[in-house]
Amino acid sequence: MTGPTTTAGSIVDRLWWTLPILVALVIVACTGEASLGPSSTAPVTPPSSRPSPAGPTTSSGVDQGVPLWQRRPTLPDVVTYRVDLPEHVRSDPLMVGETARLLDEGLLEADSPTRDAEAALGRVLFYDVNMSGGRSLSCASCHLQGNSFTDRTQFSLGTGGATTRRNSMSLVNLVFNENGRFFWDERVATLEEQAVDPFRDPIELGLPPAEVTDRILALDYYQPMFEEAFGPGAYQADEITMDRVALALAQFMRSMVSFGSPYDEGRVLVSSNLEDFPNFSDEENQGKRLFLTPVPEGGAGCAGCHSSEAFTTPPTGRGNNGLDPGDTSDLGVYEITGDESQRSSFRVSSLRNIEVTGPYMHDGRFRSLEEVVDHYSDHVADHPNLSILLRDLDGAPLRLNLAPEQRAAVVSFLLTLTDRDFLTDERFSDPFQ
Repeated sequence: MTGPTTTAGSIVDRLWWTLPILVALVIVACTGEASLGPSSTAPVTPPSSRPSPAGPTTSSGVDQGVPLWQRRPTLPDVVTYRVDLPEHVRSDPLMVGETARLLDEGLLEADSPTRDAEAALGRVLFYDVNMSGGRSLSCASCHLQGNSFTDRTQFSLGTGGATTRRNSMSLVNLVFNENGRFFWDERVATLEEQAVDPFRDPIELGLPPAEVTDRILALDYYQPMFEEAFGPGAYQADEITMDRVALALAQFMRSMVSFGSPYDEGRVLVSSNLEDFPNFSDEENQGKRLFLTPVPEGGAGCAGCHSSEAFTTPPTGRGNNGLDPGDTSDLGVYEITGDESQRSSFRVSSLRNIEVTGPYMHDGRFRSLEEVVDHYSDHVADHPNLSILLRDLDGAPLRLNLAPEQRAAVVSFLLTLTDRDFLTDERFSDPFQ
């Protein structure tokens, strides 16, 4: 009743999982400090003009002496994943089509016990280390709630000690992805596909689909959750399918909606986001104007790529952003489509909770928001596929040459997009704690 039945395979799994701990202990004994290896970076320190956000929500090693793979989840009897959208989101002309579809399909504001049960199951699957090859990782290992469901390191530590190729993307507000594609290289078109892709990846979770369903069947705490989500009799071998696993995880991610930031508090007080917000400082309002105003009108034009109240990719949102014009090690969307016009292009990420999602860019090269702003102000390099929004009227790479106070103002505005309630919302926290 405390986990899967012990077999030769599971013993190997457990021994394999303990290897990194033994290595870490040796390092500590010899050097006095722990290390995750050369690919790790120090935790990203958020800019300090607002309070520091919550820390990570996952534990490591053991929990009160119980190995991770033997922990059991604890869930409340009733929880709702209903999402009530503020009016400025419901009426946003850049989001109205997608929002209407989500509302019509009952994926947000409608009360739905079935959806709630699916999302609750997805929450447990998301945090369960038994859903990885070595029983040491989960989706939450690379997507920490306190960091808006992204990682704190440049690249994430995967199965067997290998590291991922790209920086972990935030999962916030994925349901409002007007572009309709997911991952940096946009290789999948649905949240369900995104949910199961890491299982197949030998570096990430490294657990073949057949083994995923076998492990679920061996863990009795999944029985009531599967039957509540999918009906009586759903907890048996021929009913536990990857389609249902994908749906549960996708429903959990669809519920990760964040509109409780200082920006949202100010937005409800005005009729347009172009007006000064009463709850903002002069610097924050200046940064907002620079962010929203197009370059030809004297602004920084950031909203051209980070559009709508979701501050995420527009329907046609991709393009090279002036990083490494000669780099051929990561060609982004081109690797999936083979389309030369998409060479070295990447999906545009949301800026919601950007304060806590660093390091930044697809390869995590920038450790601070100041570095990001400096790049777009001074260092955009030419590329055949450079976004048109990053070219000036003569077609050259755009040079904003922002003054120091303008750069500071843009950063101050970006900090207002942090929704601290979302970062600590119990519905999204680790049920195995």
